[in-house]
Amino acid sequence: MSDSAPTQQAKADSDNTFKAVQHKVKAFASAMDNATLELEALQRSMQANASRSMDVARDIEAADLDRLFVELTNNVSVALGGAAVQVRALCDEAEDTKDLAHRAHQQHQELYGALDAIRSSRRLKTPKPGFFAH
Repeated sequence: MSDSAPTQQAKADSDNTFKAVQHKVKAFASAMDNATLELEALQRSMQANASRSMDVARDIEAADLDRLFVELTNNVSVALGGAAVQVRALCDEAEDTKDLAHRAHQQHQELYGALDAIRSSRRLKTPKPGFFAH
């Protein structure tokens, strides 16, 4: 997993124009996609380390060292394996969230894209949303 900051961030601000919302949702979906990839890599690494710890515990036991070291190494293996399972669950949730964000981006485009095209191509300013709601 990289320690660098994400290259694209979804920023929350008060700009709710069509293009701004499209950009924010797309940036969020992209960030979730990156998080999913990094979580998958973390899960594989943790699972590999858990397996290696189990092998080390067997080697310690075969070398007839103190049982305490075998138990401690086994505990590390079990803890890493359990953490890997939880990271997998988190990864699945991130994947679901990413899919929902992509769907929201598409639905927003379908619902408001044509309206934005009309408003953007007008030479005259249009009233703010809610102006005619009196």
